Amino acid sequence: MTRAEGMSRHAVVVGAGLAGITAALQFADAGVRVTLVEGRPRIGGLAFSFQRGDLTVDNGQHVYLRCCTAYRWFLDRVDGAALAPLQDRLDVPVLDVAPAGGPRLGRIRRNGLPVPLHLAAGLATYPHLSPAERASVGRAALALKRLDPADPALDGIDFATWLGRHGQSERTIEALWDLVGVATLNATAPHASMGLAAMVFKTGLLSEPGAADIGWARVPLGELHDTLARKALDSAGVRTETRTRVSSVSRAENGGWHVDIDGERLDADAVVLAVPQREAHALLPGGALADPDRLLDIGTAPILNVHVVYGRKVLRRPFFAALGSPVQWVFDRTDASGLKDGQYLAVSQSAAQDEIDTPVSELRARYLPELERLLPAARGAEVRDFFVTRERTATFAPTPGVGRLRPTAHTRAPGLFLAGAWTATGWPATMEGAVRSGFSAAGAALSELGRRHEHPLREAA
Repeated sequence: MTRAEGMSRHAVVVGAGLAGITAALQFADAGVRVTLVEGRPRIGGLAFSFQRGDLTVDNGQHVYLRCCTAYRWFLDRVDGAALAPLQDRLDVPVLDVAPAGGPRLGRIRRNGLPVPLHLAAGLATYPHLSPAERASVGRAALALKRLDPADPALDGIDFATWLGRHGQSERTIEALWDLVGVATLNATAPHASMGLAAMVFKTGLLSEPGAADIGWARVPLGELHDTLARKALDSAGVRTETRTRVSSVSRAENGGWHVDIDGERLDADAVVLAVPQREAHALLPGGALADPDRLLDIGTAPILNVHVVYGRKVLRRPFFAALGSPVQWVFDRTDASGLKDGQYLAVSQSAAQDEIDTPVSELRARYLPELERLLPAARGAEVRDFFVTRERTATFAPTPGVGRLRPTAHTRAPGLFLAGAWTATGWPATMEGAVRSGFSAAGAALSELGRRHEHPLREAA
């Protein structure tokens, strides 16, 4: 097929989160004409920014790891990699407020040695675990390394059960496994599929020495996922329609598709539904999935973010994680937000089912004293602003058994495909999973259209 013939084909992508943007770029790069439709006034999905007075605020703190090769492709594709750099080497400060005499600092970090020696020295000096607990972590890690995360049997058990079978104490789970797992899975160990947990830890900590090095945006997320992404889409020739709702997706008489939007009908050779599972369920035509109601059985999990603007600097590190406190992870967002005086901290609270509807006044009474316990410099500091952002359906719930509910990109209807972090990517609900789903949906559609293409990631080429 020539490029001119490819451009005669038309793909409609519904939903302009990371999955939809990725699918649209893949279509355009393969020479297919694309319309990207989004109901919100912006693109970028659930990783976005908004204005609060003079501050540019992210709805929540998002990070990625060096092993997130698909999201790194996305950053490169939108010319944003320099704005979201990675650590040279994994280094996570962990403050435990429980010991007498004030918070005690430990670090989860690696060296340059091969796996698994890259973490051994850091684990040996991690003060939040006893020597016996550190030794048990090493044994569990070796057992985990032997697992196949794609084994369906692992999806049927919870992470806590597996950890208990491998000698992990409650303290070890709190101070290490959940410290990482809650942030990446959005669930505590008893509520997380062992298959997804194995995927996270095996890929992030045990695949190569630098796999878990952390990256995060030094600019507002909207600059990456909206401004730069929109520029990349425009340059690729994608027609992007925001503030536009899709009312129906139906089969055309010629075997193609009709996508009905506000005041217009789009004719398409391929359609990608890159929207959350409930929205996809509502748009699916009859017979597209053998059991479409299984999409409704994929639960959701919330994330709460507490934002505090202090009148002076209270934290000298870019971020830290906490133990012995309701606080989970704290990031310094001062420079990214545009704040010129004082310091702005974002407290990211995953698996926040118990707090997602708590009034701001109660959250303020709970979290300001906790931050003072963790950060002595915060004691007596002026609190210029305190506010909360809530994502009630931030991710799909990674519960045991969720793997059998997650559909592939293909449907039973030729030309209709699914994308989103909730689809069968093998990853939990991360930016990485979202981009991978966009690859899968666009790749499946391009193959069906007879359009030659290559997977962007070498590992899957």
